[in-house]
Amino acid sequence: MTQFAASNFGMPYIGNAAAAEPIKIGMLWAKTGAIVDQATYLAQGGFFAAEQRNNQLLGRPIEIVWLDEPNPQGAQLNAQRLIDEHKVCALIGGAQSSLALAISAVAKKSKIPYVAANAAALDLTGKLCNKYTFRLQPPVDVHTRVLAPYCEKLGKKWYTITGAFAFGQDIKASFTDYITKAGGSVVGSDEVPVSTADYSSFILKIRAAKPDVVIGGLSASDLTTFLKQWSELGMKGKIPFAEISIGNTDIWGVGPEAATGIYTMVWVYNNPGNTAEDKAFVDAYMKKFNEPPADKAWMGWFGMRSLLESIELAKSTEPAAIVKALETWRVKEGDLDVGYRDFDHQMKRRTVICKVKDKIPNKWDYVDVLENAPKTAAEIDEAFGSAASSACKMDSI
Repeated sequence: MTQFAASNFGMPYIGNAAAAEPIKIGMLWAKTGAIVDQATYLAQGGFFAAEQRNNQLLGRPIEIVWLDEPNPQGAQLNAQRLIDEHKVCALIGGAQSSLALAISAVAKKSKIPYVAANAAALDLTGKLCNKYTFRLQPPVDVHTRVLAPYCEKLGKKWYTITGAFAFGQDIKASFTDYITKAGGSVVGSDEVPVSTADYSSFILKIRAAKPDVVIGGLSASDLTTFLKQWSELGMKGKIPFAEISIGNTDIWGVGPEAATGIYTMVWVYNNPGNTAEDKAFVDAYMKKFNEPPADKAWMGWFGMRSLLESIELAKSTEPAAIVKALETWRVKEGDLDVGYRDFDHQMKRRTVICKVKDKIPNKWDYVDVLENAPKTAAEIDEAFGSAASSACKMDSI
């Protein structure tokens, strides 16, 4: 990132209009720690969405108040501060699943709408769903249904290396269930602590197990560290590596010599399947920042866009009205109406399957898009599941 460092966002952003009381949006993205790079892009996208509206909504200025989410407890405390002290009408944030789950609990208790733009843990729109929480990112099981068939083509002996937290544990369970039902096996499995600095012992175990493919479940800088060491120990190109729901910053940080793998991503800036609105976002972003938007910038932008447009649709900052508007908000992506489902508040949209290029031409263009999946509306419905199969038992306002 060249022009928008995290420090630029240190103070609340206040729109230019000053004639009316501002509409306050609370934003919770990490300002420190292992996920700060992707969180900065998420925040940047949110500010950009407001800027494209001239920082005004319902004839009033938009004020975005950005606080840190240093850990789940800190995320909860700051979410409550945004509600009690800053009097925000809605929340957006949660750069990791553990953080999003913590914020979601506050949103439920305080009856404030919350858009989780990045977290993928199953429980957020599953057994821990609530009327006030909405999720943009597809959950782990949907990503698995999209990527696992590609992995199966590589062979049926899998090895999982996942983070010891909700996202990683969901990946381990989901991919293990898939390959077992497909007649394959998991020949080894490791859960590793967050911020592990040395993966050499795990990589040596993987090499000895000789799997057909390695399934990763490492987030942000942990994935970057692993792939660098994977290459240093001569494993790049020897055993395929795959992971769901990675971000551009994860793979950009690896560097062109070590980068490898097949992945799902929520969005890619040069995807031929992008909508006209997405392409306009890319053009506007590149004009402002002189670089293409990371997927997290788009997620922050799209999540904030859904929230701002829902407030406009509701013509109100009253929480219940915003919730109802979020349930009906829709945009068109090709043949698909994209929005949050009313029974679990999960956004339903296609996922991008991509592969790291054999030759990386520049510091941004690391992946080729293989497919936007699932292809048909029926396949999308099957991948996301029905209300009858959902673990979500939605409460009321």
